[in-house]
Amino acid sequence: MAQKGGISGGGFLEGITSLVTKLTELAEKGEQLQRSGELGTSDSGLKGVYGFNLRIGGGAPGQPSGAPRVEPFGNIRQDPQTGKAVVHPIREPLVDVFEEGPDVLVVAELPGVDREDISLELREDILTLHAEHGALKYHKEVLLPRRFTRRQMHTRCRNGVLEIRLEGKEERRS
Repeated sequence: MAQKGGISGGGFLEGITSLVTKLTELAEKGEQLQRSGELGTSDSGLKGVYGFNLRIGGGAPGQPSGAPRVEPFGNIRQDPQTGKAVVHPIREPLVDVFEEGPDVLVVAELPGVDREDISLELREDILTLHAEHGALKYHKEVLLPRRFTRRQMHTRCRNGVLEIRLEGKEERRS
């Protein structure tokens, strides 16, 4: 039974949980998988987007290298009170963090937005990105492997793909 602003999802979430468990087993064999999809809701007009990226190796901040990671994205979340899947108006974008020597590269997929639609906030080792263009809204907090300053951050956005390079060495003042 559909609710306003949400979709009933006990079975849906159980199915996703089962799928993620099986995919984690595959990832332990050294594979990377990514899946996504959309669900429509007639009550609110919102589109539900859910996806995940399953990775092995590289290690996220605070995780041992080689540990499997399931990184969800989209705007379908479980309501903590009802346990049902709910479609939110704000999507969580797919974000990858790469350590490249002393630098860190953050790549975020934000389909439908341009650079002027994006705002970034950097507080030590937490990067917060927010983007809004018409009905499209994205929000994500990213834990970085170490602290950076705003002066170390350089951005580029092309075709909805945002690249944020954080330089590992502080620029020297002349």
